[in-house]
Amino acid sequence: MSAPYFILVREMRDAYNHRLRLVQSARQRGIKPTARLFQTTVPTVRKWLRRYQQQGPRGLVECSRAPHHHPNKTSPELEQQVIVLRRQLPTFGARRLIREFDLPLSHRALERIWRHHGLLHKRRRKYQRKQDLAHIKATWRVFQQISADTKDLNDIPHYWPQAQALHLPAVQYTARDVRSGLLFWAFAQRRSASASAVFAARIQQHLQRCGISLRDLVWQTDNGGEFIGSCDRQGHRTGFPAALGDSQHVRIPPAAHTFQSDVETVHRLVEDEFFDLESFASRGDFLAKARTYQLYFNLVRPNSHKQNLSPWQIIAQLEPRSPLQLCLLPPVFLDYYLNRSGGYDLPRLP
Repeated sequence: MSAPYFILVREMRDAYNHRLRLVQSARQRGIKPTARLFQTTVPTVRKWLRRYQQQGPRGLVECSRAPHHHPNKTSPELEQQVIVLRRQLPTFGARRLIREFDLPLSHRALERIWRHHGLLHKRRRKYQRKQDLAHIKATWRVFQQISADTKDLNDIPHYWPQAQALHLPAVQYTARDVRSGLLFWAFAQRRSASASAVFAARIQQHLQRCGISLRDLVWQTDNGGEFIGSCDRQGHRTGFPAALGDSQHVRIPPAAHTFQSDVETVHRLVEDEFFDLESFASRGDFLAKARTYQLYFNLVRPNSHKQNLSPWQIIAQLEPRSPLQLCLLPPVFLDYYLNRSGGYDLPRLP
């Protein structure tokens, strides 16, 4: 033989035929000559010859080396308990479940039980959850929901030195129709409830002029102070919620940032495509270029997540009678609309 028995067996996927040849040789030549021929030990030849004599060809199949008794095997009662817990709390991981319920087994044993019962599934990746959410939003109506948020501009290296030199705005106010992606934006020197109220009121008036039903519109924001508002002594809403009129206002749960993915995506895009590229000569030049970019975004720019259509193309498909003016509300400096003589943070109508 060219190689020792144990090396050949270790490299074979199925050693049955090699053992069969070994047994046949032992029956013909004897145990010791066969051990020399196959470069193995006498006890090995004797073992396989004895198994063949007792069980026939089936005795040459490799037997499981697993122990017959498992002193630390999980009890049926505990196994049933972790199965029930998995079905009740499918988002809990093995370590957390063990910690929360003080289970007397390792996380590997727990996962082995789940795998055996088909309860161990791969966690869905973020892009898969986003795709599912995009599929749901694709069924919405135009102007079913507007997502609104603010963005600090003082952390943009290309823009901020220009802003300090020309007294350009430090905060961007953004609103976006979720279904079409239509963009409304404005600017201010700081976040405030009054600026948010002016921003919302201006968009509401614009939508109403264009024939959009405000009663069917929902505004979604985070829990920033500029969007919360308050009530006066008569119980009337003030600030941003009051500016919405007949529209509804919902706020996302704390730390649920993915709820605002539509408007957060716009913040990234305008930083990459506008603030990181443009240079400005004055406040008027800034506003004119912001207006141009907004027109490009709403009328021309294709959205790869919306079948490469621009917001206006989506609106024209879903609501063919919609006026083009929907896309033409220009950005403004919200500070110009604030009544500085009427007290702290009190807005006047746009």
